[in-house]
Amino acid sequence: MTTFKDLGLKSEIIKALNDLGYEKPTEIQEKAIPQVIASDQDLKAFAQTGTGKTAAFSLPILEKINLDNQSVQAIILSPTRELAIQIARNIEEFSTHLKGFKVAAVYGGSDINGQIRKLNKGVQIVVGTPGRTVDLIKRRKLHLDNVEWLVLDEADEMLNMGFKDELDQVLEVTPETKQTLLFSATFPKEVDRIARNYMHNPAQIDAGKRNSGSDNVTHEYYVVTDRNRYPALKRIADINPDIYGIIFCRTRRETQEVADKLIQDGYSADSLHGELSQAQRDIVMQKFRKKTLQILVATDVAARGLDVDSLTHVINYKLPDQIESYTHRSGRTGRAGSKGISIAIVSPGERRKLSPIERIIGK
Repeated sequence: MTTFKDLGLKSEIIKALNDLGYEKPTEIQEKAIPQVIASDQDLKAFAQTGTGKTAAFSLPILEKINLDNQSVQAIILSPTRELAIQIARNIEEFSTHLKGFKVAAVYGGSDINGQIRKLNKGVQIVVGTPGRTVDLIKRRKLHLDNVEWLVLDEADEMLNMGFKDELDQVLEVTPETKQTLLFSATFPKEVDRIARNYMHNPAQIDAGKRNSGSDNVTHEYYVVTDRNRYPALKRIADINPDIYGIIFCRTRRETQEVADKLIQDGYSADSLHGELSQAQRDIVMQKFRKKTLQILVATDVAARGLDVDSLTHVINYKLPDQIESYTHRSGRTGRAGSKGISIAIVSPGERRKLSPIERIIGK
């Protein structure tokens, strides 16, 4: 059995991983960590959601970072503030025993002055959303001229959310000599274009089948008329009294409406979408992580940073426009060796959308 020590990580990092209960590396970690430690070559890495990508790119960077140098040596870009906060939190946990190491998360919807104060004190890694990162660069508060690593996490989602211009602006102010690490769960053409434009002769790692569904997830669908969509959702919740899951809707408005109906009908539910303030989002996510909330109704974007391992169900109240999003959604259950169920509620006219999904997940 391969251990984290076998991958070439120093004792302080191994100790932190032991403290966290990490026993053996996942496939993506086993492949990516030695590659990044041993080589300065750019890297494209593809792995399903929930396979430990954060550790796969952050652990080798922590291994190589210069703790005596207080300037920003690594910039990690992530599509949402929740995911940025989650990555920074993970890096803090991994670096507990590295003296002199500091990480900062920078993202919109939060006080920029507090983030500037943290940067002024000196940090080696910055995790940021594209918009806030560009804002701080323009204000000359974030300096990336010493960056050795640029990580594009969830690259596909950043492009889906329209961050191409911001990515260009960040890349313009980073050194040519940096190592670019691109991590993605899916592989649309846009990600290939990023690789061609921004990377030099990248190595490539695949962990599991690209875009495929996890073997621990069972996929089901129910055909109902639009009028019966909500009653069908209630029926699913009723026959699964121990449900701990996410219901995905397509719009903020629909998300709020479904959550309001479930709450009125006595279910343990709440909503998560872009119109909530950061404080409101934090409260909802905390309740859901502590399992005082059974059902979270969310948009795709809002759920990005929610890292929960023990979900029993993912329910597609409406199918997403892009097939890749179905893979992202269903990948949130069946994690860490547990079983999960991904359910789609479809109208008769939407049944044709299931064939391409079946092809991609191989089920």
